[in-house]
Amino acid sequence: MTIFGFGLDIIAIWGAIGYLLGSIPSGVILARLMNLGDLRQIGSGNIGATNVLRTGNKTAAALTLIADAAKGAAAVLLARHFSGESALQIAGIAVLLGHCYPVWLRFKGGKGVATYFGVFFGFAWPLGIVASVIWLTTAAISRYSSAAALITAGWLPVVMFFLGFRGYFFLAVVLGVLIYVRHLGNIERLKAGTETKIGEKVSS
Repeated sequence: MTIFGFGLDIIAIWGAIGYLLGSIPSGVILARLMNLGDLRQIGSGNIGATNVLRTGNKTAAALTLIADAAKGAAAVLLARHFSGESALQIAGIAVLLGHCYPVWLRFKGGKGVATYFGVFFGFAWPLGIVASVIWLTTAAISRYSSAAALITAGWLPVVMFFLGFRGYFFLAVVLGVLIYVRHLGNIERLKAGTETKIGEKVSS
């Protein structure tokens, strides 16, 4: 039996592995190890690298970014190696779900941007570079991390389509939808002009 062309065994195995990898709360762990306190009580309360940066510790923010991206890359690389391309797509979706809704934090996770990038770097590094260029360009112009993430998630499926990665359009669209869902609050703040800029500290 298959669902959307994916075998139930692939969904079960790589869905579980991807989710568990994604649910490792890198930012929370690093913040505690580096004596920065409970990240969920700092700034926006988010567990990602952008909020870690608001503590003023750039090293911790960089390590969180790397760790969260590594989760995404590891999930798709492992799935491809052991089970093939279909497994890769399931693992990619599951790892982002795990980061955004980790069971260990009562399903209150991060926005998923670093893990999203990790998935595409692991899947096809040129796509990871394209995504990075889109993000960096938008971030440099707008100074909003959220806006950069939204623009990247919106354009990457289009880029993939024209670069011949049409067989992975499902993966790109699902991940893009997740990014938008996790940024609904940011979208409202961007519209209202109250969104916090990159590196800017916010009150708890």
